[in-house]
Amino acid sequence: MVQQIRLGTPQFICVIPIETITGNQEEEIMTFGVSADEAKHQAEELLANNYGCNQAQVVELMQQARIEPIGQWCSAKIGSGE
Repeated sequence: MVQQIRLGTPQFICVIPIETITGNQEEEIMTFGVSADEAKHQAEELLANNYGCNQAQVVELMQQARIEPIGQWCSAKIGSGE
């Protein structure tokens, strides 16, 4: 699933380590939302629908999740004239 950043609205990212699913210690998934709750909801749906996690697994993985605002570094430069 690909999600695009929407300009002019606050954005949040939810990063979930999925080592317990894949066995790869460095593997994680990321979802985006216009709010922290939406990013979390997207992550829960992804874990259940794409990875086949049951409710207990989703809860366990979400306890390890980081939900953070996306910084200016990923915003498109508009009208800079450069």
